Amino acid sequence: MPTAETQQLLLAAAAACEDKKAEDIRILALDPAESGLTDYFLICNGTNDRQNLAITDEIELRLKSEFGVYPNSVEGRRQADWILMDYVDFIVHVFSAEKRTFYGLERLRKSATTLSIADLNAELKAAIATTRAKSTKKATSRAAAPAVKKAVSTPAAAPRKAVKAVKKPAVKAAKKAASIRTPAGKTGAKARTKATPQKKK
Repeated sequence: MPTAETQQLLLAAAAACEDKKAEDIRILALDPAESGLTDYFLICNGTNDRQNLAITDEIELRLKSEFGVYPNSVEGRRQADWILMDYVDFIVHVFSAEKRTFYGLERLRKSATTLSIADLNAELKAAIATTRAKSTKKATSRAAAPAVKKAVSTPAAAPRKAVKAVKKPAVKAAKKAASIRTPAGKTGAKARTKATPQKKK
């Protein structure tokens, strides 16, 4: 599945072709079953070799300055009648009018879907909207997690406090009882001492 970043790069490349007056700009969305190497072909032609070079130079400059992306490889610059720029997820083909007719890439890729720049723009907007929805969902679930933890921990804390509150009076009562018993014990001992009869000399 092509990413939003790939579609942005492809749109920028197509815009560069338009700026350099390329003719018959076409975007082919390739069938993954037939082409596992790339997602799109961007095809156009110039009126002469010099214009073909100007188109490819503009694409390279724009993608480098706006996205920091360089082509994986560039072929055909010397002859300039078919220049191929490999950006991995899409490949740019800049032909002369004669070479384009001769090779007929569009005819060879019958299973590919032809997209206009407007179609690609719509796809990009949909992809961005989906990505934003996913990130919002993740952020919401992360924010909800601490609240759930608090709710779970609060009931556990409450009984502990209640147990402490019950324990305190019980301990006080036990201490009080102990302090009352001690003097009584002493009094009892004195009483026993007095009651014991003394032997006569």
